Amino acid sequence: MSWIDTIAYEKADAKLKALYDRVKGPNNNVDNIMMMHSLRPHTMEGHMAIYKYVLHHRDNTIDKWFLETLGVWVSTLNKCEYCIEHHFAGLKRLLNDDEKATQIRSAIYTNKIEEAPLENCQKTAMEYARKLTHNPGSIREESIEKLRADGYTDGEILEINQVCAYFSYANRTVLGLGCSTKGDILGLSPNNNDDPNDWGHS
Repeated sequence: MSWIDTIAYEKADAKLKALYDRVKGPNNNVDNIMMMHSLRPHTMEGHMAIYKYVLHHRDNTIDKWFLETLGVWVSTLNKCEYCIEHHFAGLKRLLNDDEKATQIRSAIYTNKIEEAPLENCQKTAMEYARKLTHNPGSIREESIEKLRADGYTDGEILEINQVCAYFSYANRTVLGLGCSTKGDILGLSPNNNDDPNDWGHS
């Protein structure tokens, strides 16, 4: 499952099990990316908090399926198959349009965002995500102005930025520690957006 030791749910001490209970899905399943943190549970707590608040918070105004699309795109740019598989499954479930989801994935895999069935403003966000992921030092105020000109509020630009930043963090956690999807249930997420403290996966 990984290149470092992890602690299974059944072998967790009280503190770790309490965290696992907050993030688990059906049948006590804990995503492997969370188990990567089991030797330092405080880092799991930090990871899960930023994940929940950035991607699954009630105050976000961008459609969650598109935030997931940004996550799949960033993960593809970073060559992180773990996050691609998990979050494409989530994107597909949220979008509830298999044909559109497949077309989006094809455009992402072929690096042809212009062919994706997305609105122009969404394509602008995807291009911002590309630049932020591949060459963050190249970002200039003009990039923000373009997002703004395409209709995004500054709060929504912050959402886009934070989702891209989060996924690069998650990708590096996975890729740097050899995390696999073995035993995971793909596509689960903390879907109770109304409660920021509900981290349970369903």
